[in-house]
Amino acid sequence: MAFFDDDRLPEEVTDPESDSIGEDQEMFEHFRLTADKGQTPVRIDKYMSSHLEDTSRHRIQIAIKEGYVLLNGKTAKANMIVRPGDLIRFVMPYRRRGMEILPQDIPLDVVYEDDSLLIVNKPAGMVVHPGHGHFEGTLINALAYHLGLSQGPDAEDERMGILVHRIDKDTSGLLVVAKTDEAQMNLAKQFFVHSIERCYIAVVWGNIKENEGTIDGNIGRDPNDRLRYKVYEDSDKGKHAVTHYKVLERFGYVTVVECRLETGRTHQIRVHFSHIGHPLFNDARYGGAEIRKGTIYAKYKQFISNCFEICPRQALHARTLGFVHPVTGKFMRFDSELPDDMKTLIEKWRKYSENMEIE
Repeated sequence: MAFFDDDRLPEEVTDPESDSIGEDQEMFEHFRLTADKGQTPVRIDKYMSSHLEDTSRHRIQIAIKEGYVLLNGKTAKANMIVRPGDLIRFVMPYRRRGMEILPQDIPLDVVYEDDSLLIVNKPAGMVVHPGHGHFEGTLINALAYHLGLSQGPDAEDERMGILVHRIDKDTSGLLVVAKTDEAQMNLAKQFFVHSIERCYIAVVWGNIKENEGTIDGNIGRDPNDRLRYKVYEDSDKGKHAVTHYKVLERFGYVTVVECRLETGRTHQIRVHFSHIGHPLFNDARYGGAEIRKGTIYAKYKQFISNCFEICPRQALHARTLGFVHPVTGKFMRFDSELPDDMKTLIEKWRKYSENMEIE
């Protein structure tokens, strides 16, 4: 059985203007191929490789093995024969091309590495992929140096930049990077079917009423601001998105929450919490970089200003990442400590709430 249902196959590809790419359907390029009336019967892997200029037959065979390809609506096998009029529908993990990747000796916090993949703990402020004003100093530039790879418009080495998912520039935390086509195909599938374990820690404005809950709301681009996303009440708009949360600490004016992603839309946690009136602390794009709760006295305003300086970005960290290893089949889970800016921020709020009477 294929890993996607026919009615779940969206037609759009990832919008390159975003500073973050979602982790589900947005990871894939979508294709349709219809065999000509005069097509000579041929194996499906050979047919696809002859019709896809930038994709090797080896990569296509992996895609077929992982269930990415449908032939006339049924899961394809590599030895199936394509005949005149046959319809092939498939997805391939998305991969940016057409720009030179400059290897740069940028320190990486590599949590784990083997022949198939590596786990990186990305610092806040680092862009994941070159483009749109960020052509150097990105995670991909650092990975190019670490892995000894480079990619230009005509590069034959397809291994460069095999990212399985991404997190925002100003979000810190764990990312898994595939080192082989096989690993990328397998891990991408796990993200698509939501079997990946992803846990984030966030500091949000306000005192969330419930100790735990679920935010379920379709997310799509805000038509009034192309850099923002919003929750759509209309189920026909946006894409299905679900975030589960649990309160870890309450400080009256802000709350520390653990977020577990069921889906992985662009800016999902930031959009969902803003939607319910609890934007992430210091998230300028979604209204969190101003005083949302508490007094307006000068002393309190100074306290908030100090907090913004301590954590000069949205207070969000990708703490936990769990998945089945694409080769060994064993489940692996990785955890990362909160970065110093969020640790200091939380401790500052903890002391403030202990010494002040919260309204």
